[in-house]
Amino acid sequence: MNKQEFIAELKKKLFCLPYQDIEKSVEYYSEIIDDSVEDGMSEEDAVASLGDIDEIVSQILMETPITTLVKEKVKQGRTLQAWEIILLVLGSPIWLSLGIAIFSVAFSLYITVWAVVFSLFVVVLALFVTALALLIASVGFLFTKAFLQSALFLGAAFVIAGVTILLFLGSWYTAKGVAILTKMFFKSIKTSFTKKGEN
Repeated sequence: MNKQEFIAELKKKLFCLPYQDIEKSVEYYSEIIDDSVEDGMSEEDAVASLGDIDEIVSQILMETPITTLVKEKVKQGRTLQAWEIILLVLGSPIWLSLGIAIFSVAFSLYITVWAVVFSLFVVVLALFVTALALLIASVGFLFTKAFLQSALFLGAAFVIAGVTILLFLGSWYTAKGVAILTKMFFKSIKTSFTKKGEN
């Protein structure tokens, strides 16, 4: 693929962005190709060094704010008929209320999930402090020559430290999983605004 073909394909795949954003991306990648050609590469090799065009487009779209994608999608959409506008206005108390309710429930679930994750980390911190306190207490019992109590407190400290480590790992992977799911969710929303032929 030469530079001209790459630019044409890039413009085609970025159809869902505003004109100035498309031109900005085209200008950026044109400069990279031109710089590589100046350094002695062929046009085809310079284009190939950029990587897969679908990955480039995906990266550009992920960096684009969702508000920009929505505005452009609305702009590209067909003009509404008078009867459609009337139905939208008359039905707004229903669909607007439903929309707000759905958003509120989804947002509440999202906050609840993160609250649970936060609570897990608080429990981990509490267990860590408990294990530390038991360790200090076991050392204190050694000085008073209460060896049985010292051994008991030391054993409890190790057990709680083990539970703390396991719970920390569980909390960490839970938080990571929720973050990945959040990213995937927002990516799917963006993707729905970048599909062709649904205007």
